[in-house]
Amino acid sequence: MNEMETLLDSQRLAEEVESTLINYYCSGDSEWRIGKKTKDVIVWRKPSEEFGGYLYKTQGIVKELPNRIVDYIRPGPYRLDWDSLMTSLDIIGEFEQGSCLMRYTTAGQLWNLIAPREFIDFSYTTDYQNGLLSCGISVEYGQEQTNFVRGFNHPCGWFCVPLKNEPDYSLLTGFIQTDLRGMLPQTAVDSAMANSLVNFYIELRNALKI
Repeated sequence: MNEMETLLDSQRLAEEVESTLINYYCSGDSEWRIGKKTKDVIVWRKPSEEFGGYLYKTQGIVKELPNRIVDYIRPGPYRLDWDSLMTSLDIIGEFEQGSCLMRYTTAGQLWNLIAPREFIDFSYTTDYQNGLLSCGISVEYGQEQTNFVRGFNHPCGWFCVPLKNEPDYSLLTGFIQTDLRGMLPQTAVDSAMANSLVNFYIELRNALKI
């Protein structure tokens, strides 16, 4: 058994993060407050139960089938091609059940008030209600790269399910709770998170049209 397998119980992590995300998805919580709303994307937020920041929920309709959408979202060859926030992505370990360990970096935001970040995430993709769930959580692994702040994603994920009456369209729902760490004003974090989630849909839709 190698160091990575010793560090990570991939089956336990997959079960835990999947259970947490399904709980978020099925909860009719009245605490959600709209953080940003555009013509075709809504971002809500509420205090996270995992850390001192917010859990963000975002939702929008995408004209494509779930399998193809999630292929563009989960770790793999497509993500770097279209996601402008992500500057590198390396799969550093693979496990059973469609799970892997990845290292990725993100660009600075808000005129570099938020410096570039690095994350080490366990990622897991599974079937869900005729669609897919791609979810993950950060783990403490390896040395922090110079010139990056090591951020931490508490349980996050994307549900992608076909619309019942329009099977060529899918409802894409995300739950994101990222601790960017470092000394950052909460207003800056809120603005960056809401804007990046809306932009995520714009860039994803454009990529899927190609």
